[in-house]
Amino acid sequence: MSTRLIAHAARDTHGDWREPHDLVEHLRGVADLAATFAAPFGGAGWAELAGRWHDLGKFRQRFQRYIRQASGFEADAHIVGEAGKAPHSTAGALLAIEQFNPAGRVLAYLIAGHHAGLADWFGQLDARISGPRSRDELKEALAQSPPPEILDIGDFTPDPCDVPGKAEGLALWVRMLFSALVDADFLDTERYMDPDRSAQRSPWRGLDDLAPRFDIHMADLSSGAEATPVNALRADILRQCRDAAKHDPGIFSLTVPTGGGKTLSGMAFALEHARLHGKRRVIHVIPYTSIIEQTADVFRDIFGDEVVEHHSNAETDPDHETPASRLACENWDAPIVVTTNVQFFESLFASRTSRCRKLHNIVDSVVVLDEAQMLPPELLQPILDVLRLLARHYGVTVLLSTATQPTLASSEYFDATRNMRGLDDVHEIIDDPDALYTALERVDVRLPADWDRPSQWTQLAEELAENDSVLAIVNRRQDARELWECMPEGTVHLSGLMCGEHRSQVIADIKQRLADGIPTRVVSTQLVEAGVDLDFPVVYRALAGLDSIAQAAGRCNREGRLDGEGEVVGVVPPTPAPPGLLRQGEDACRAVLHEVSDAPLTRDRFNKYFQRLYYGCELDAAGICDLLTKDARDLAVDFRTAAEKFRLIDDEDAASVIVLYRGQNGSDDRVEQWIGLLRRDGPKRWLMRKLQRYVVDVRHRLITPLLARGDIEEVTPGMYVQCSHGLYDATLGLQPKGTDWKAADWVL
Repeated sequence: MSTRLIAHAARDTHGDWREPHDLVEHLRGVADLAATFAAPFGGAGWAELAGRWHDLGKFRQRFQRYIRQASGFEADAHIVGEAGKAPHSTAGALLAIEQFNPAGRVLAYLIAGHHAGLADWFGQLDARISGPRSRDELKEALAQSPPPEILDIGDFTPDPCDVPGKAEGLALWVRMLFSALVDADFLDTERYMDPDRSAQRSPWRGLDDLAPRFDIHMADLSSGAEATPVNALRADILRQCRDAAKHDPGIFSLTVPTGGGKTLSGMAFALEHARLHGKRRVIHVIPYTSIIEQTADVFRDIFGDEVVEHHSNAETDPDHETPASRLACENWDAPIVVTTNVQFFESLFASRTSRCRKLHNIVDSVVVLDEAQMLPPELLQPILDVLRLLARHYGVTVLLSTATQPTLASSEYFDATRNMRGLDDVHEIIDDPDALYTALERVDVRLPADWDRPSQWTQLAEELAENDSVLAIVNRRQDARELWECMPEGTVHLSGLMCGEHRSQVIADIKQRLADGIPTRVVSTQLVEAGVDLDFPVVYRALAGLDSIAQAAGRCNREGRLDGEGEVVGVVPPTPAPPGLLRQGEDACRAVLHEVSDAPLTRDRFNKYFQRLYYGCELDAAGICDLLTKDARDLAVDFRTAAEKFRLIDDEDAASVIVLYRGQNGSDDRVEQWIGLLRRDGPKRWLMRKLQRYVVDVRHRLITPLLARGDIEEVTPGMYVQCSHGLYDATLGLQPKGTDWKAADWVL
């Protein structure tokens, strides 16, 4: 065996061996890059040392034998974890503990987890480090006399007392350091293992270069806009956003009624604020995957390929991606990132390397939280804690953008278990939000005459049918189906029973019909309430949270083109909202509006509504804060357990079925062609992204009867495809024929 110590070995595209990746060169490269990534938040020294020691175990003769034997057969072994057959990530972790005592735990988390992810301290990492195999690994590595440039700590003196945010900020700080290390490791390894892929990571334009494109776009919009009161108000909102950008970084709110142009005005604030305060990127966060494409398309029309669209499934849209944008989803190094609440917040509480890798690129950014009222109450406390830390210690400016601003300030109650550590230094951008709400008032809201007397679906259908064009929004998929069945022929149905492609086509058709003045009646679930720009003269809304009623009102007389006001009618449905957040929202809405006779959508009512809603919820239902802080003073954190419990969407009961939707005219057979490729070639990244548009998620317990009936088949483990043409209806979506079922029982 050669005496040269190597980190990786691989063949080139012709099958010939390339010069091996020198181990010391790799450690030095990772250390330098990690230090660069961590410097903006003051962690360069920690990250640099973690980079030098992360692969210390590779000095072992055992690893050197392994890498020569195995790497040629699995060129990507380092990245996918195959190198675990010759353990190498514990030696540096143990050395850190021995060198720095308790302070070494910080480095131990980083080094030991750079393949497997961040572990809990008690019961996981402490046991691993203290075991005899770890000591053997370190002993064998040191026996090979690593050069002083790798082992020397110089004047580095770790002081955990300098952690941003003290004990409460330890977990985020360690994740940020971990992000710097693993991204540096991936990138340095990629430069050797896959130089062509590495070369595709071309430098991105800075925000300063992109701002003029935005200014030109907004000028064109302004010159072509009708001279309406609504457009005049939108122009003033845009002006106020630009003016507010000069304020010092921190947390801002943009409180604008639906239809006031929040998306583009929020981007105007973000770009100007970034220019004035040296921010590196804009991250636009959206609550629903179903509307991310719409927002990303708006920004792509302005900024072109400089926009990265990152869904919760960690992949970009293949119709819009470039090699650079696909790679940027790994670490968010693009200037403008459009992503989801799930991807953003679950990454901030993650333990896996792939999820944490991007975190250091959130530092010194402007984060726009679109539809901020959608932050889940059961996880609200850990979310507020991390937003506060980002703003105070990591140079992040947060913009809370919504028509129904949630009450996120600190609250104290007689029951201390209900207290909320909130965001107390929020700067509102709009000079006079109340006046703006009055000026943009375009609807008259009529509340139920009797809150205790439900309307039957047949009765409601008769009332809806009196309108040529009307939108009815209900709380459950089953409600949408039952009301639709009572409606006149030609009524449009929208719900989660339909795949994404089906819903998109139907929404586009609705917009076109409304634009052409064609009478249009629609029955929908709440999927139309965020990011779907419909404009009906009349909207009915089943009783729900006050924010949902406001969102429904945003689909009524949106452009203010009616001679008078639009009409929004609140109704008590035959069935209450399902248990959970929807029911809690309904209860809070009843309590706030029960004795209100007019103007239910004023800002002070939203304040009362959210106070009551949050008081009625457990704001840290999974105990995330305790897991991250209870032993933080001893540098002991339950990273992995907290990551497993922090779930914005509980999809453990979900199974995906690819349905045979062939378009509204029934002539599109692309999905069947793609399913054929799936059967033949197995899952490919681009193919699964295409098929994602044709997925309906159902409950796991229903897979067995569907398989038994021959309605579906399993083409790859955990992926099911529709076989029976009776399973999917061109109007209603998923609908097994001849089966006694309820949509609420079948579909998530």
